[in-house]
Amino acid sequence: MLIIKTTGLLSDFIEKQEEIGLSIGFVPTMGALHAGHISLITQSKSANDLTVCSVFVNPTQFNNKDDFNKYPITIEADIDKLEAAGCDVLFLPSVDEIYPPGIEFPLYELGYLETILEGKYRPGHYQGVCKVVDRLLSLVKPTILYLGQKDYQQCMVIKKMMELRNIHAAVHISETIREKDGLAMSSRNTRLSKAEREQAVKIYETLTFMKAELKKGSLTETEQKATDFLTANGFKVDYASYANANTLELISNWNGTTPIVILIAAYLDEVRLIDNFVLN
Repeated sequence: MLIIKTTGLLSDFIEKQEEIGLSIGFVPTMGALHAGHISLITQSKSANDLTVCSVFVNPTQFNNKDDFNKYPITIEADIDKLEAAGCDVLFLPSVDEIYPPGIEFPLYELGYLETILEGKYRPGHYQGVCKVVDRLLSLVKPTILYLGQKDYQQCMVIKKMMELRNIHAAVHISETIREKDGLAMSSRNTRLSKAEREQAVKIYETLTFMKAELKKGSLTETEQKATDFLTANGFKVDYASYANANTLELISNWNGTTPIVILIAAYLDEVRLIDNFVLN
């Protein structure tokens, strides 16, 4: 596996691959890799001539400085996992490589997506996400971008940003990879104590409850029951909501036909966990 740390070397490398017509799959990550990330690498390898993974903990998307400072860094283990998975290139830049002096980004007009759910509880977060993904896509120039469904709203934001910026890479969104007990795999899970890890599965149980309780009419009571259940089990809940799976517009009264996504964000102590179910 080739490890590249500068944007100049990466651009030179990508230009050579483009000249010979190779397809490029790209998996952007913040490291602390788990089986969910590796599944994206595997999918990219099966569909592309070359697979590139980036590991970069992006400071501009953290609206909580403590969360940024405590984000798990496991680069040696990450390299081992990527090599075992057959990743071709690891892009491992510094902050100055991604955000050199003088670089400017637009204000991304994300509309409604930036005002609800994660956008509401993490102001500025999605502008930071757009900045780093915009920058990475301009460097890697992938044929296909690979994302995980666990960050459902983020996937929608990135697709919107690509539309705004006229970026034509295909976007492949993969199902959330879960632990045996249902907990969505996440880099932040490594910050949970043993007791918190056992509690964390309650998010999956709550999603399962909300799925089972979905019926035509008002959804407000079910959302409140879900919030109350998580609160009783030690969580501080930001939201447990139903939304339109296509637009992410929140739904309090369901017509029985609109496609639904159920989304939860909640804290265990200082660790914030998110998950979702997409209902077909």
